[in-house]
Amino acid sequence: MGSLDGKVAVITGGGRGIGAAVVRLLAAEGAALVINDLGSGTDGSGYASGPASEIAAEVVANGGRAVYDDADVADVATGQRLINTAVEQFGKLDIVVNVAGILRDRMIFNLSEADWDAVIRVHLKGHYSTVRPAAAYFREQRNPDGHYRIINFTSGSGLHGSPGQPNYAAAKMGIVGLTYSLAQGLARYGVTANAIAPAAMTRLVATVPDEKMLAAPELSQMAPEDIAPLVGYLAGERSDWLSGRVLFAQGQRVGLYNNPEEIAAVESASKWTSEELAHRLEQEFRPLADGLPTNMFTSQAG
Repeated sequence: MGSLDGKVAVITGGGRGIGAAVVRLLAAEGAALVINDLGSGTDGSGYASGPASEIAAEVVANGGRAVYDDADVADVATGQRLINTAVEQFGKLDIVVNVAGILRDRMIFNLSEADWDAVIRVHLKGHYSTVRPAAAYFREQRNPDGHYRIINFTSGSGLHGSPGQPNYAAAKMGIVGLTYSLAQGLARYGVTANAIAPAAMTRLVATVPDEKMLAAPELSQMAPEDIAPLVGYLAGERSDWLSGRVLFAQGQRVGLYNNPEEIAAVESASKWTSEELAHRLEQEFRPLADGLPTNMFTSQAG
């Protein structure tokens, strides 16, 4: 008997990499699955039905329940169809896991509008595509004890910044803000929302030049399967207390990020002048900033 027996999950990007690892773990824990994967290249180009259909067949061959969809998740009609399919095929929906993503890396001064739009579309609109109809379904259930789950995927590129991935970083931080909003707005309907920043060797990571790798060199030894147990925990009924939190997973390490908070403030009895504000900021904020952990990437600012 698995921890997710009787649960129904929609998983995007489920054909390969982290998504496929999540599919296998949730299926092993007893969940019925609707698996979406366009089967595109790492930059979002092309199409292949194989990744989605093959892993769905694998789940079924192992005694599980799964159907697949190989359409573009950033098309809102696809997101609606995935939710409808879960309800029509398996009777309900409990869990949405948004893994699908692409990369089109450039420094900002070389980043085309097309490459900006494509990455924002797949990541941010791809999340919206499933989350909006799923949230509507959860709301209709009127079950504050439903233990419904939305599990999104962010990235250290967004949380810490990545000089060669401004489009990807912007999209991934947008997902964090979306997750915060979902956790607050859907709590009354029994829904939790979390975001995971994974670090593992996947097709996407393999396209990043060695000198631009965001994580430690041992990343090459970290498997997508290492990320799946955290998804499994968040998908289960014991994780309500974690709603609204961002977590990190790499190898056998799981981390918890703090939510943003104001750590200091300066005030004036009258309107600031530029010089007065500069003096106060340098006097009161700079010592605090100097004592904070440095960012992942060295700032070139003085």
